[in-house]
Amino acid sequence: MSDDGARARDTQRAKVYDAEQLVRGVFDRADEFGHRGIDVYGSQLTLPVERRFASVESVQSYVDKVLELNWVRAQWARAAQPIRVRARAGSAAAHYEPATAVLAVPLHTGATAWALRELVVLHEIAHHLAPASASDEAPHGPEFCTRYVELVDGVIAPEAALLIRATFGGCGVRLG
Repeated sequence: MSDDGARARDTQRAKVYDAEQLVRGVFDRADEFGHRGIDVYGSQLTLPVERRFASVESVQSYVDKVLELNWVRAQWARAAQPIRVRARAGSAAAHYEPATAVLAVPLHTGATAWALRELVVLHEIAHHLAPASASDEAPHGPEFCTRYVELVDGVIAPEAALLIRATFGGCGVRLG
């Protein structure tokens, strides 16, 4: 979630969050039952394992490594600007603070640390990678969604990106 109120109206936000919740649920069930094979619109996929993190420090290390990937640096100029990860008080959503390039993650919601997972962290990195010239871009608009899918494709696996892309489509989320 981005805290930048100066951007265009975020008309896709609820759809994006709904789609991401569905995708996280698929990954959670695959972890719970140990069955990684799924059917996505007639295609048989084997879900990769989604990384989970134990601490703010492990999220920071992951974020640094993603931003250092050659293909990420070649595609998005903002990858050269580091992100600082910090703990967020409370149990609300993770968010990215564009003015300071800070990714804030809640550590615990009840007995779980739901935000300490790869899909959530990549979502926030996708906010960071928005070009500085994209001040009129909606925080969860088509451009953001495309960045997010491309990150998932290159960092997690094409199968995970296909699941997200299909789920976005099913929820009415536009890519661009």
